[in-house]
Amino acid sequence: MTIRVLVVDDQYLIRAGIVGLLEAADGMSVAGQAADGEEAVRLAALLRPEVILMDIRMPRMDGIEAARRILEHGATAAVPRPRILMLTTFDLDAYVYQALRVGADGFVLKDTGPTRLLAAVAAVAAGDAIFAPTVTRRLVEAFSRTVPGGEPLGGRPVEIEQLTDRETEVLRLTGTGRSNAEIAGELFISEATVKTHLNRTMAKLGLNSRAQAVVVAYETGLVTPGGPA
Repeated sequence: MTIRVLVVDDQYLIRAGIVGLLEAADGMSVAGQAADGEEAVRLAALLRPEVILMDIRMPRMDGIEAARRILEHGATAAVPRPRILMLTTFDLDAYVYQALRVGADGFVLKDTGPTRLLAAVAAVAAGDAIFAPTVTRRLVEAFSRTVPGGEPLGGRPVEIEQLTDRETEVLRLTGTGRSNAEIAGELFISEATVKTHLNRTMAKLGLNSRAQAVVVAYETGLVTPGGPA
């Protein structure tokens, strides 16, 4: 199966370099290119790529708003939603936090080497995490307290009261940076059961990614910044 990627960056040389890298890689192809967020939203709907590499800071519409609009269209069994990887200069960045908050699947640094960039695209296309959960936690801890109180996630209020006790516990442990295997060991259940609970939690709360689930765990108070892991 070939992974079709939409490359979005307003800087031509960076965009051209990524396009050349993807076209030369086995199992990947470039579905299209965009120079700003507005064009990215249009092409995402038209081309239906599996992965979108999206720059955060662009003219007309930035990558955060573009990601939000792309993800709000939802997905179907026939057309799953694209996985969105944000391209950024700094990992501990408020813009990256906001991107994860609206549902982006992760981020890669612009100075990432070719091998790691291709591995990140392949991993996120397969639904896997592209970095250690502790990286997400470090980012969320740095910026979760800067979000205005009461601001809904992705335009929707988050109501964790609808979760079962087990789903709430799995969400809390996800927020602390634990992997599915670590959660399974702590709760004495299988990894498959952990995945089922997390998937149900994300469906109930309207979440798009594991990273977004970590954000929810902090913003609802299940996990406290600086608290125990």
